[in-house]
Amino acid sequence: MNKRSARLHLPVIALAAASALILSGCTSGGSGSDFATETPTDLSGTVSFWHFFSDREADVIQSVVDDFEKANPQVKVTVHPGQDDEKLRKAISTGSTVDLGLSYSTDIVGNFCSTGAFRDLTDVIKRDNVDMSQFTDTVKSYTEFDGTRCSMPVLADVYGLYYNKDLLSAAGFTEPPKTLSELETMADALTTYNADGSIKTLGFNPTMGWYENAPAHYGPAAGAEWLNADGSSAIGTDPGWPDLINWQTAYVQKIGWDKLNTFTSGLGQEFSADNAFQTGQVAMNMDGEYRTAFIDDQAPELNYGTAPFPTADAHTELYGGGYITGNIAGISKGSKNPELAWALMKYLTTDTAAVVKLSNGLKNVPTTHAALTSSDLEVSPQFQTFLDISENQHTTTTPPSPVGAGYQQSFQDWWNIYQTDPSADLTASLQEIDKQINDSIALVSGP
Repeated sequence: MNKRSARLHLPVIALAAASALILSGCTSGGSGSDFATETPTDLSGTVSFWHFFSDREADVIQSVVDDFEKANPQVKVTVHPGQDDEKLRKAISTGSTVDLGLSYSTDIVGNFCSTGAFRDLTDVIKRDNVDMSQFTDTVKSYTEFDGTRCSMPVLADVYGLYYNKDLLSAAGFTEPPKTLSELETMADALTTYNADGSIKTLGFNPTMGWYENAPAHYGPAAGAEWLNADGSSAIGTDPGWPDLINWQTAYVQKIGWDKLNTFTSGLGQEFSADNAFQTGQVAMNMDGEYRTAFIDDQAPELNYGTAPFPTADAHTELYGGGYITGNIAGISKGSKNPELAWALMKYLTTDTAAVVKLSNGLKNVPTTHAALTSSDLEVSPQFQTFLDISENQHTTTTPPSPVGAGYQQSFQDWWNIYQTDPSADLTASLQEIDKQINDSIALVSGP
């Protein structure tokens, strides 16, 4: 799980790089951007596959690639592990041999689709009768941009609430909270203090920017929207964001920013065995499904449960949903073997046995209905929560944009500061965030 941290932090796509992705290349079957008109019956040759995983997780990927090669003995897959998005972007822009690329972030989709870094898959999906209804609408939405589908989903990360059953039981609670007010009430009861008034254990850490506390992960709790239909920022006009910001900042101030900041700064790293939830220093926490694997490995005795993250009090109808994102794969515009890359991509994203094997090995959520319901899928009660969230109608994601994750980063940077002293005019502040985001989108998109 050592690459998980790279997947979860927001990558900022440089505007210069976004405009520089002008790629060239040729294919074995025609022009640099076209697939064959008919599905090839005999696959042979070598295809390069770049992905970001390393160590144990890379072994999981390799095992599935080995299965693909066994099914296609005339095909050799050259695997390049440990290649993050920046390396992948540079390789494609400089014409390096990249056929199939696997990214940890859906945030590159807007940029890669709009610049042509990843090929448009529309025709080849239609040619091979790939049933796109096997994916939820939300998953499909983060693999395309502005009508161009240039990627396919490879597993997903889904976010919910983790809670320490022993700590909740000791405080008299038998069920996890379903609303933010319930979360705050329970967290208050679970918080303990040292003799000097400093925090000893915390019921819930509301600090924005800590571990997985990000606007993207909070947004579904109030149905908050990021972008308007025209691609412009909706942060300053959507009523969901003030609901979440006012609750979070008020709770931070109630605990005390200095006291909370001191406690938070002394906690263990998120992806270490000293993770504050795993050590019992924090009783409830926002996190992704992958945490179940960390707990199995690093804190197997922890008695914990999982649940959908609580909703804003005015949006209880949204309970059961959450935030979803995931890994995506695309075929480089410069690929010299697009048909082989497509065959491997189809295998990784639509073959039920392959998807289940990846999920069991990586402990991420499958993205096809068949894999989600497969009897071969290894599912604990805690992991089942995230499978249910992934298919819930209220589960949402962050929409693709030509500036990648830039619009999210701008918002989070502002929120990280605002929580320390929420005295500024909130409406005016959010309108200024809109302007910053819209200016950056205009810079990339051009006239």
